[in-house]
Amino acid sequence: MTTFAEPSITAAALDPTPAPAADLLSRLRAAVAAHPGRSAVHAVDGSLDFAALDRRTAALARALRAHGVRRGDRVGVHLARTADLPVALLAAWRSGAAYVPLDPAYPAERIAFMAADARLAAVVSADTAPPVPAGVPVLRPDALAPADPDTDDPATEFTPHPLDSAYVIYTSGSTGRPKGVEVPHGAVADLAAALERSGAYRPEPGVVAWNASVSFDASVQQWIRICRGDTLVVIDDARRAEPARLAQLLAEHGVTDLDLTPSHWQLLREPLAGARVPRLFMGGEPVPAGTWRELADGGIDALNLYGPTECTVDAITTPVTGAGPHLGEPLPGVRAYLLDGRLAPVTDSDAVGELYLAGPGLAHGYPGHPGLTAGRFVADPFARQPGARMYRTGDQARRSAEGLLEYVGRVDRQVKLRGFRIELGEVEHALGALSGVTSAAVTVHEAAPGDHRLAGYVTGAAVRPTDLLAELRRSMPAHLVPSTVTVLGALPLTPNGKVDHEALPAPAGDAAGPEAAGEAHAAGGVEEQVAEVWRMVLGVPAVEPTDDFLSLGGHSLAALRVVHLLRRRLNVELQLRHLLDAADLAGFTAAVRSAAEAGPAAARPSLTARREAVR
Repeated sequence: MTTFAEPSITAAALDPTPAPAADLLSRLRAAVAAHPGRSAVHAVDGSLDFAALDRRTAALARALRAHGVRRGDRVGVHLARTADLPVALLAAWRSGAAYVPLDPAYPAERIAFMAADARLAAVVSADTAPPVPAGVPVLRPDALAPADPDTDDPATEFTPHPLDSAYVIYTSGSTGRPKGVEVPHGAVADLAAALERSGAYRPEPGVVAWNASVSFDASVQQWIRICRGDTLVVIDDARRAEPARLAQLLAEHGVTDLDLTPSHWQLLREPLAGARVPRLFMGGEPVPAGTWRELADGGIDALNLYGPTECTVDAITTPVTGAGPHLGEPLPGVRAYLLDGRLAPVTDSDAVGELYLAGPGLAHGYPGHPGLTAGRFVADPFARQPGARMYRTGDQARRSAEGLLEYVGRVDRQVKLRGFRIELGEVEHALGALSGVTSAAVTVHEAAPGDHRLAGYVTGAAVRPTDLLAELRRSMPAHLVPSTVTVLGALPLTPNGKVDHEALPAPAGDAAGPEAAGEAHAAGGVEEQVAEVWRMVLGVPAVEPTDDFLSLGGHSLAALRVVHLLRRRLNVELQLRHLLDAADLAGFTAAVRSAAEAGPAAARPSLTARREAVR
C-alpha cells in the first residue's frame, strides 16, 4: 500500500494505476440476475427486492429518455428519504445522465440556485412544482413511458465510460455561493472496489443503513452498496432525529454497516448500549480522543474514514484501534503526499505538511469554475502518467514518532461541523447581505468541550439578531445558520486592516464562557436548574417557559449536552427523547421533574462488540 511522504514516496507514486474497476451499473445487473428475490431496499414507504428495483429503475430511465435526457445530461433528484430515492438515482444513471441531489430540506432559494447552476435536463420530484427553472421537465418517481425497443434490449443497456459524470454534489463556497463538484463513474466504481480490497466492505452481502443526506457526499458510499448486492435501509428523517427509534430500526433490519459522524454517534451511543453495534464507518469530522478510546477499548468494529468530496468520499482509512485518533493509510489505488509549500515531501517526524491526494478517485472539478478547478487540482510531479493531477486538500497533517498520520487542521477558513463542510466566507457573505448590516464576520465558537458552533458578528444600526437569524433560515440550510449573532460597534481589525477573527468576543449571552459555572450543582429547584442549563448550553441570556429548544439555536449535539448535564446535576434517568419530544421548556421541565421523582439514574451501560475486529 502506498505510504505518505517518506523518502520512497516518489518511487511509490510511480507504481502503475490499478486496472479500472467494473462499473456499478454492470454490477447491479449481475446482482439482479443472481438474486432477484433478495431484499434490495427497505424504507418508510415500503420495500423492494432486486427484481422490483430493476423494473422500477428501468421504467423511470425510459421516461427520462422520453423527455429528452441523453448521455452527459444532468438530472435533478428532489425526493425525501423513501424507496423512490435510490430508484431515481439509479434511473438517472441508466438514462446516461449524472444526478444532482436537491434535498427538499434545503430552502427553496438554495435549491433553485443549484438547479439553475447545474443546467438540469429534467427533475425527478414528488412535488408538482419544485423550485427549479421554468421549462425543466418534472417527472414523478413512478413516471412511465412507452416501451422503446431501441433502448429496452438488455444488450443495449447503457454502460457508462469511466469518464462519464456520475453526479454533481454542491458544497459550501467561499464566494457566497455553493459550488458543484463533478465526479465521474470511474471514480465511484473505484471507491467501491477499493473499500472491498481494503476489507472495509465484507465479501458477503450486508445490510447497510443509508444515514446521510443525499446532498452530503458520504451518502454516495452508503447508497452505492446496493449495486454490489447489499440491502439498503433508507433512514427517514423522523427516525434519524430520534436515537431510540433509529436504534430500533437498526435492530429490526439487522443492519451490519452504519455510516455516521462522531457527533451523531454520541447521540446513538446510549440507545445502542447493550445491543449489538453494527460496523461503524466514521467520517465527516475528526473522531474525538474520548470516543476513539471508548470504541477501541470496547472492541467495537469501527473504521475512521477520511476524504474530501473532490476525491470521491473516502481516500484514507484505518480501524479505530490503538492509543488515539489518527487517519491511517490510503485506500488501494490512492496516492497520498504530505508536502511543504514548495511541494517537497515532508519527512521529519512531527513536521506539519499539507495533504495532497491523487489517483482514480479525483473529481473532474468544479463545473463552470475553471480557475477554481485549476487552483485545487494541480499537476502531480510524482506520477509517471502524463497529465496526472493531484488534489490540494487544504488539510494539514503530520507523522507522529510512531509513524501514525495525524490530522492537524486547515490551511484556510473551511471548517467541518457535524459532518458538514462549511466555508465561513459563504456564511459571512450571506449575513453581510442582509438589510441593515454594514459588515459581518463568522467564526467557530466552542460552547462546551466538543460542542462547536457557528457564531456570527455584525455591525449596523438598529439590527436585531433574532431578525437576522430568521432571515438566514429562509435562504440557508440549517447547518449554515449561526447559532448566535452578536451586534458590535465595530469589528476588530488586524494591523493590515483585515478582520481579526481571533479577537472577536464570546457570543452574546455567553460572555462568561459556557464553563464559567462549571458543571457544579446550581442553586434552586428543578425549574431553575433546567433553565440555567438551557441558558448555558444555548448561550442565551434568558429563556421563557414557552421557548422551543431548536428555535433558540439548539441542535442534536447541544441537546445531548443538556441531557448529560442534567443527568449529572440531578442524578436522574433522563434520555434524549425527553428533550426532543418536548414542545417547549415547560414541557421538558415537566419531563425532568417526572424523571427525578422516578429515582436515580442507572449506571452508564457498556458497549457490545458486534463481531470480529476490522481486518
